[in-house]
Amino acid sequence: MEYKKIITKDDCYMFGQGTHYEIYNKLGAHLMEIDGVKGTYFAVWAPNAVNVSVVGEFNNWIGFDHNMEMENDSGIWELFIPGVGEGEMYKYVISTKNGDTLYKSDPYGFWSEKRPGNASKVANIEDYTWKDKKWHEKKENHYEEPMSIYEVHMGSWKKDFVDENDEDGFYDYKRLAKELVAYVKDMGYTHVELMGVLEHPFDGSWGYQVVGYYAPTARYGKPVEFMHLVDEFHRAGIGVILDWVPAHFPKDAHGLAMFDGTPLYEYADTRKGEHPDWGTKIFDYSKTEVVNFLIANALFWVEKYHVDGLRVDAVASMLYLDYGRQDGQWVPNKYGDNKNLEAIEFFKHLSSIMKQRNPQAYIIAEESTAWPKVTADPKDGGLGFSYKWNMGWMHDFLEYVKLDPYFKKFNHNKMTFGLTYAFSENFILVLSHDEVVHLKCSMLNKMPGYPADKFKNLKTAYTFMFGHPGRKLLFMGQDFGQLQEWSEARSLDWYLLEEPEHKDLHEYVKKLLHLYKKYPAMYTETKGYDAFEWINCNDNDRSIFSFIRKTGEENYKNAIGFVTNFTPIAREDYRVGVPKAGTYKRLLTTESGETKEVKYKAKKGECDGMPYSLDMPLHPFESVIFEFPKVAATRKSHAKSTKGKKAVNKK
Repeated sequence: MEYKKIITKDDCYMFGQGTHYEIYNKLGAHLMEIDGVKGTYFAVWAPNAVNVSVVGEFNNWIGFDHNMEMENDSGIWELFIPGVGEGEMYKYVISTKNGDTLYKSDPYGFWSEKRPGNASKVANIEDYTWKDKKWHEKKENHYEEPMSIYEVHMGSWKKDFVDENDEDGFYDYKRLAKELVAYVKDMGYTHVELMGVLEHPFDGSWGYQVVGYYAPTARYGKPVEFMHLVDEFHRAGIGVILDWVPAHFPKDAHGLAMFDGTPLYEYADTRKGEHPDWGTKIFDYSKTEVVNFLIANALFWVEKYHVDGLRVDAVASMLYLDYGRQDGQWVPNKYGDNKNLEAIEFFKHLSSIMKQRNPQAYIIAEESTAWPKVTADPKDGGLGFSYKWNMGWMHDFLEYVKLDPYFKKFNHNKMTFGLTYAFSENFILVLSHDEVVHLKCSMLNKMPGYPADKFKNLKTAYTFMFGHPGRKLLFMGQDFGQLQEWSEARSLDWYLLEEPEHKDLHEYVKKLLHLYKKYPAMYTETKGYDAFEWINCNDNDRSIFSFIRKTGEENYKNAIGFVTNFTPIAREDYRVGVPKAGTYKRLLTTESGETKEVKYKAKKGECDGMPYSLDMPLHPFESVIFEFPKVAATRKSHAKSTKGKKAVNKK
């Protein structure tokens, strides 16, 4: 029986132009009813195949019983199969020009078989009822709002081996929707960044070698259950960021590599199409259909799954043709240099269409070089990203904090240099998973000294980080002092919270996160250097940094001060300069058990180049965050207020 075709000439044209931004509604597997018959419609792009057929549970995996037809010489093959329902597994059987037979998963499939299986599964993602309307009705400019990100690998956040036959112990999306959401909200993070959501075959890749770009991993449940997780984060007031990998993909036989017997998704020339270090394929950004696949995928996660942002992995590897290569292993562009012009245009296209269709969404670049204008508008020669990971700051910061205190005074500039370029991009300060693996030590064990000193040092390091301009990101476990390096194969060591020092660190980070959200001066970034002022950046002998965060208002209204002592030496006579008279209030100290309210009365007299100073005795490794005096009412406004009261009394 013949059924009407779903793929139209317009679909083929737009896909060929790279502008079919909802191509996922046509390609892939879609449950539907045609001429009164229920079944599943399959469509796949394989322009160089001799024949394509669909196999699955419905035909006992026997090839060539369900041959597809190519539509309009577009390279798109399609077929409606009656009776195929939700949850059924399938693959495409591709006959190549070389006479090979390939069994491929669906590049546009919405659901996958749980690894080690690799078949695609028919899924219905249209009927979920979203409950996050209030979240999406918010019209805030995210550049003006706080952003403190909890980076989490869901498979190793917590494990529970309740089933003796379950060798993974994974929490599913439903359980994560209760426990992970509650944890992130209680701690005070504003966002969560989820690693490894897109389907991938190998746990050890952490989700950075993707096969199923349109499928949330089956490790933790069904697609609609992942929707529920996103929904619950939003209902708790927490934004959701996904790791997204348009830079490369693995060579697994069931995946995108040599999809129709030819280098379809990847560059044909291995000098452009393969990463020698990673053993992966590189997308061919010169092909409009490949660009369409990726850009539609980015929009898919924002529009179908309601995620708020995408953190783009390995951006530098896309921008530079010689990334990870020696001379002779790469091909210069038409101008003879090392810039990948096609990847540059891809980013500009992606950021422009995302901003047009989803202006509240954001795209974050993991970019580790000095490439200019990563977060500038494409109209101004930029790439159009919303934010960029500040890898330079991270490197300098970690090099400094892990030093023995004696050597810190010789490396003082490592902590001050970042301020020279802090507002050149929209930065996120990151202490990510990459910094606590491969023998780099956990954050706590990077710290020098005896165990008690390590905790104090880390609290002061976090205080400096939260005072420094830039959004914040901490990887899971860093907020309570995980001792072991992270591994995707095991849970975080939550039992450490039973130890007083770990619990104290955990409570301190929680206070820091809530303070960050409460005081706009701590997250004001759009004012540039009007939002930051050094008090003393040259106190290298004592390894103390003091500075002010501001909202850009006059007279230091709503300003917050920071003092961080990076040595185990008490400074009982320490004084910090301040710009105005009045009484200052301590908001937070790293000293354990210090809960009493402390106020500092400003004394007139020059200190740190300021006209006033505060007596602020410091304990070893102590950091203090303090609030500036509230701006007093002017005489004029006070007179108006008094006049009003008299009028009321007289009446």
